[in-house]
Amino acid sequence: MKVLVVEDDVRIAALLRKGLTAAGHLVEVSHLAEDGKRLADDGHFDVILLDVKLPDSDGITLCKQLRDEGLETPILMLTARDSIDDKVAGLTVGADDYLTKPFSFDELLARMTALSRRPAQYINTNVITVRDVELSPSTSEVKRGDSVVPLTRKEFAVLELLMRNVNQVLSREMILDRVWGTDFDPVANVVDAVIARLRVKIDKGSKKPLIKTIRGLGYKIEL
Repeated sequence: MKVLVVEDDVRIAALLRKGLTAAGHLVEVSHLAEDGKRLADDGHFDVILLDVKLPDSDGITLCKQLRDEGLETPILMLTARDSIDDKVAGLTVGADDYLTKPFSFDELLARMTALSRRPAQYINTNVITVRDVELSPSTSEVKRGDSVVPLTRKEFAVLELLMRNVNQVLSREMILDRVWGTDFDPVANVVDAVIARLRVKIDKGSKKPLIKTIRGLGYKIEL
């Protein structure tokens, strides 16, 4: 994989470069948010490892900027913070996963591998259509009407799961299991955060919301 590491701690960045290179990955390192954004925009990376604390900005702001511009590359947040609020903030703006420092390098590799691949159950060449929304698993493209809707991998996977189960209520636990897998250590509201982002992107300019909340049970898409 081609990996971008945005980490202000020079020692940690060097250790990550050394370990990831030894594991067979191509690695670019940035110590600043500004340089990290430039590399992310131009580098076509498979995974971005993004530290929350950066000297010229912060990882959460950078993550939001990249997602707002339509970048779909998986982002794994690296943070020394142990607050649930900080983790949820990162996931809410578009991060796909997080690791709290200090972390196991083997766990980092496992999470990177999980983020870099699409789950097999979501691979299908047929276009899925629900109302005026079209989702193409083969191209990872989503349209509402004539407009293309840029989504992250997790947003795409959640939307596809809901669209494949029209009129069925899917619980948060079911969505976590199908999209994040059993190896993911969930934090509060991670599913809600992705659903909230989907609503902003999918329902923008639409009079009829696509995703419905079933209080106490989960979410569903109705025809």
